[in-house]
Amino acid sequence: MGQITEHWSPNFNERKLPISMIVLHYTGMESGAAALARLMDPNAEVSAHYLVEEDGAIIAMVREDRRAWHAGRSHWRGISDVNSASVGIEIVNPGHEFGYRPFPDEQIASVMRLVQDIKDRHAVTRGNIVGHSDIAPARKQDPGELFPWDALAKRRLALPRPTKNMTDPLWSDAAFLLALERFGYDVTDAAAAVTAFQRRFRPQNLDGVIDGECRALLLGLLLPKPEGEF
Repeated sequence: MGQITEHWSPNFNERKLPISMIVLHYTGMESGAAALARLMDPNAEVSAHYLVEEDGAIIAMVREDRRAWHAGRSHWRGISDVNSASVGIEIVNPGHEFGYRPFPDEQIASVMRLVQDIKDRHAVTRGNIVGHSDIAPARKQDPGELFPWDALAKRRLALPRPTKNMTDPLWSDAAFLLALERFGYDVTDAAAAVTAFQRRFRPQNLDGVIDGECRALLLGLLLPKPEGEF
């Protein structure tokens, strides 16, 4: 991996859990400079372990053995203190508020190199490499439907979208939500949880409606080996 620049943020505290997750965000600000300034501002009380610029430059902001403040109120697979259990990566992108756009190839290449390195060092499983919207579906939608999860899945850096032997299990909506909770999502806000699931695994249709495709995708993800192309 290429050289990493250091701009240390004062916004961190001590971890209470071992690292088992990687959480990907977009910055959602008008520029990378604005995002960097906010992540270093003690009054903002937010931070991340890394910031990845649009040109692929990587900035280290909090040491991995410290707890950065990127996840907020969140939950994934039984863990509610996601900040203590995760490494947070902010990816420069204006987000839905300021003109959401595709992520440049150079930026995604750096994200993948960084994720690979963190995944290998901490033995993070593919199912625990998630987006902010996965862990906080009622509050967040980043890194959003334009983020190329399939590119990460091809390198075994994320779970693939199931594509083989797709079968609708014909679950009721209540049964689907139970299965979605089993997979990892907080389903307190059911519509938000379904939309977050779609944003991750069916980004072309974010209607928040549980349908046969959603049921088949979730069933495929719950199999012992995800039935994807990668």
